[in-house]
Amino acid sequence: MPLKLCHSCLDIAENTLELALRCMRELPDVWKRIEDLVFSNQVRVLRAFTRTRISLSHMWPSTGYGYQDTGREGLENLFAQIFGGESSLVRLAWTSGTHVLKTALYGLLRPGNEILSVTGTPYETLRPVIGINPPERQASDIAPGSLLALGVKYRECSCLVDFESGTIDSSTLENQLEKHISPGTTLILIQRSRGYSHRKTISMASLEVFMEIINRRWPHVITFVDNCYCEFTDVYEPPALGVSITAGSLIKNPGGGLAATGGYVVGPESYVNLVAESLYAPGLGKEAGSNPYGYRDVYQGLFLAPKVVGEALKGACFAALFFSKLGYKTDPGPFERRGDIVQQIILEQPEALKTMARAVQAASPVDSFAAPEPWEMPGYAHKVIMAAGTFVQGSSIELSCDGPFKFPYSAYLQGGLTKEHVIYACMKAKDALDGLEMKTS
Repeated sequence: MPLKLCHSCLDIAENTLELALRCMRELPDVWKRIEDLVFSNQVRVLRAFTRTRISLSHMWPSTGYGYQDTGREGLENLFAQIFGGESSLVRLAWTSGTHVLKTALYGLLRPGNEILSVTGTPYETLRPVIGINPPERQASDIAPGSLLALGVKYRECSCLVDFESGTIDSSTLENQLEKHISPGTTLILIQRSRGYSHRKTISMASLEVFMEIINRRWPHVITFVDNCYCEFTDVYEPPALGVSITAGSLIKNPGGGLAATGGYVVGPESYVNLVAESLYAPGLGKEAGSNPYGYRDVYQGLFLAPKVVGEALKGACFAALFFSKLGYKTDPGPFERRGDIVQQIILEQPEALKTMARAVQAASPVDSFAAPEPWEMPGYAHKVIMAAGTFVQGSSIELSCDGPFKFPYSAYLQGGLTKEHVIYACMKAKDALDGLEMKTS
């Protein structure tokens, strides 16, 4: 006898289960497309493991300076091969994606150099690193220690974002770049994921067109891609297109839910060495850096990452369809091709955002009893509410739900080690939102 799901056994409303099952019946085609992606990426990762001849000895810890750390070297060979770059730096000393980006920018830039962001204003936690002030602060009040304070210049435009919307073609993009790239432009910054904005993610197809133009017209300019949330959402990564430096966090996609901390950069050896000297010291470069706890979780997490990212993508597609049927605006749409694991759900009411965050937290395996509240989170100009009942604190490949506590009160749902967890959390969120509506009506 086939298993029949029971709404009372799941502790959800009957109409909620009916809606979820109806959504799942509409998703097989898009889920099959994701499964094909997972298969391709899993083989790519496996082949890198076999070519690198990874063994149990690579899992062993190291101490002190970490000279001749074979585990670290094997891991960096893997990232370079999987991502399609010449060299990589993978270190557990990095605590977040912002920390990786900061280290890389300080290694690559010098006073008098200029950054051009072609995807608009960067994500909020990177703005203090650059020295971009929130609206309420004076333009002259530059944060000490920021890149601007050290003499690095900054400009921004949204020409690549405009291209992603499909409203302009390659020649128009090239013309736009001509207007913004100056003789002094040293580094072009591309943030692939949307962050807390309402724009589309920068797809690999768009990045390929962009890099063809840059490599042909401005090959001397450093291209820097913030790849957070985007790894394994396509069959290749930015370094394969000739991007100078690609950076990300291990507690997002490439850690597969197992890496406890850390980050990576991939690119030509000359640039990677500059980042390594920024992290450690000139002269030390990549030769230093130990890990007394061993590398097994990082290796295994990387191996599982294609499958885990696939589960998160499937969960995001479900969430988009489920909440759109409830009348909420969702982006991306359920059947769109995705370039990251982030799903935006526009709730429009502060209590709705708080209710959804609390429902996701209550449906989490860790700290389910906690009740998220908006708070002054370091690095953000506005209060942020965050539900993250994760095994690794702040992990975004595990299911989380957060957003700035301001209009239009969008929930940014991301991650999910299993799609079933995402589906169940969405059902619990619907029930909670239904209860809020009854309470306020």
